Amino acid sequence: MSIQTPFRFDYVGSFLRPEALKEAKAKFKEGLISESELDQVINDCIVDIVKKQKDAGYHVITDGEFRRTFWHLDFMWGFEGVDHKATGNGVAFNGELAVLDDTYLTGKIQAKAHPFVEYFKFLKQFEDENTVAKYTIPAPAQFYQQMIVPQNYKTTRKYYESDEELIQDIAVAYQNVIQQFYDAGCRNLQLDDCTWGAIVGDAAKQRYQNLGVDIETVKERLLTVNNLALEGRPADMVITSHICRGNYHSTFFTSGPYDSVADYVFAKENVDALFLEYDDARSGGFAPLAKVSEDKKVVLGLITTKTPELEDKEKVIARIHEAAQYVPLDRLYLSPQCGFASCEIGNKLTEEEQWAKLKLVKEIAEEVWGA
Repeated sequence: MSIQTPFRFDYVGSFLRPEALKEAKAKFKEGLISESELDQVINDCIVDIVKKQKDAGYHVITDGEFRRTFWHLDFMWGFEGVDHKATGNGVAFNGELAVLDDTYLTGKIQAKAHPFVEYFKFLKQFEDENTVAKYTIPAPAQFYQQMIVPQNYKTTRKYYESDEELIQDIAVAYQNVIQQFYDAGCRNLQLDDCTWGAIVGDAAKQRYQNLGVDIETVKERLLTVNNLALEGRPADMVITSHICRGNYHSTFFTSGPYDSVADYVFAKENVDALFLEYDDARSGGFAPLAKVSEDKKVVLGLITTKTPELEDKEKVIARIHEAAQYVPLDRLYLSPQCGFASCEIGNKLTEEEQWAKLKLVKEIAEEVWGA
């Protein structure tokens, strides 16, 4: 058995927060328990989620992202020059406001001892002969995008006169943290990246035109920051990327096929595998997969985490074989389209329904590949 991700049946990383964790966080906010007591509850919940992953027959383990409030912002707070505050602001998803902490620059971006590396060390102790630990962090492009959104643009320009300077510092900081993960024993790192999903479709093109920005320039910068961050990466460290169009409380941020970004991320991004959202029509068809470079594996996110209904097994298998017209079947893998709880709020399904989804992923993979 390979000890590297992806596996024929895999998942993106986040899991629904258990009630014990939700209750402990609420008590901590009210001052009813100490930080150390909260940490103990989180640790216990991670031990439990790891056991459940193993019991489900999976070969990859994550900590469910239980230590985070947000899938991406918490990681950014672990760098010098970044601060945040809760203001009640957010990002408009499809019919719902995703309430996020404002996250912005207070100086030049520099790496320091990142707390996520310590979080990984706790997870790594549960590796065994059948499982490997995977850690998920936002892609460098996501960090870059966060700092150039309209509400942050003026603040960022106080410290960086150009995007090129910003990209360089983000890349160097990521190189440092990737090495920190490696030194801690991490051999499977996943870069979660909504930036490619946010610039597909006509709506994105119009949005950038209104800002007076050429969308092809944006794509070049996203690719540049991701690839620069991966320069000098350890040769025996698997680094994958997960791409989706937003996942908050079962809602989405954007829609559009991969056609307009395939020449960039599919063909040129220097990752080992792509976890791709493909759970509904918003993602378009499989034809863009023809642009995936031959050194990459593709994990098809054909099972949705947004709804509890189980997919039809035969229809999913048919879609896998349809995708195999563009990428050979032996380079294809299967997973849900995203995590079950990109933010603490989670998606609109139960823990039991979450595990039923993963059981289905495994059953289909075993039928298709004999995994």
